[in-house]
Amino acid sequence: MLKHVSVFLLLIAFAAASVPADTWTFDKAHSSIGFSVRHLVVSKTKGYFTDYNGHVKFDGKNPAEGSVEVIIQMASIDTDNADRDKHLKSADFFDVEKYPVMKFQSKKVIPGEDDTFKLIGDLTIKDVTREVTLDGEFNGMINDARGNTRAGFSAETTINRQDFNVAWDNKLQDGSLVVSNDVNIVLELELIKEK
Repeated sequence: MLKHVSVFLLLIAFAAASVPADTWTFDKAHSSIGFSVRHLVVSKTKGYFTDYNGHVKFDGKNPAEGSVEVIIQMASIDTDNADRDKHLKSADFFDVEKYPVMKFQSKKVIPGEDDTFKLIGDLTIKDVTREVTLDGEFNGMINDARGNTRAGFSAETTINRQDFNVAWDNKLQDGSLVVSNDVNIVLELELIKEK
């Protein structure tokens, strides 16, 4: 059985190589680029970036042949608290006046079991670029009532903010960080194929 599956995947890969990938855009009403970070050790604070653009290249069958580019406007950070958002935009954290965008550019996709995959690419924050790996899942495709073809993807990774010079590090009396270094990034993307 495994041999048949491997042959099938190989045939898909060859077919995809000969078929140009479609361009897909984000349906922002049904997508989110979010994050969570521990605060005072005992809880998690969540937030989102509401202004972003980019595109996905995907043939509709084989995620391994696809690519992703996303540009996020850092001033659009929203944690549902105006004072906290102001602090995050300051030089203590993202310094959005000096570094207005965060970028992700994929380099390769590694297929996993079922509809899972690993998305490897370069993440740039505050002009620091590092390779990151997101664990992803292809959630399928559907045609909507207006004749649009839609596809869904989920992806998640954890980064260390210190790696990107997001270095504010106030500590509690026991030495614990007020804001943890580890930041969990979660993407829920609904895409529409360009006609």
